[in-house]
Amino acid sequence: MYIWRNRKKDPELVKLWRARLVEWRRQPAVVRVDKPTRLDRARELGYKAKQGIIVVRVRVRRGGRRKPRPRAGRKPAGMGVEKLTPAKSIRLIAEERAARKFPNMEVLNSYYVAEDGKYFWYEVIMVDPHNPAIKSDKDLNWLLNPANKRRVFRGLTSAGKKMRGLRKSRGIPPHVKRLKKKRRSKL
Repeated sequence: MYIWRNRKKDPELVKLWRARLVEWRRQPAVVRVDKPTRLDRARELGYKAKQGIIVVRVRVRRGGRRKPRPRAGRKPAGMGVEKLTPAKSIRLIAEERAARKFPNMEVLNSYYVAEDGKYFWYEVIMVDPHNPAIKSDKDLNWLLNPANKRRVFRGLTSAGKKMRGLRKSRGIPPHVKRLKKKRRSKL
């Protein structure tokens, strides 16, 4: 926790992170790692150091969509080159790429690791639902349910639910409604 919070303040940590990013840039876009870079965050999101669970680091480019400029004539407004922002978040794109690289695994969750001027890096926690250690784990065996197959592509992970707008509620929040109802009943 301390290391993560002070990675931009402590001179030794700044040096360490700079060296890490130099190394990560040279690696492929999707790399399996032995252990999480942010162990505390990974544990919060369901990571356990056991068989059937792996961590994958994914590098994704920053910014909006890249699209080649049309060669044939168009109005400038119809070019469709600038301001093309994908509906998916960069984190969700990272999860999907990890899922395509490891087709026998399911995405459990993901978290931010690093960024530079060109890329974002996320670590994706992946689970093999058919591993006996996962089948017998009461916290993770819900992934065996067929309803959770390829969950990342159907917007069922945390990043997917956020993209679909399921975290936002409109109108008066439920706890405020309960409070008002309680006050009215006292009168």
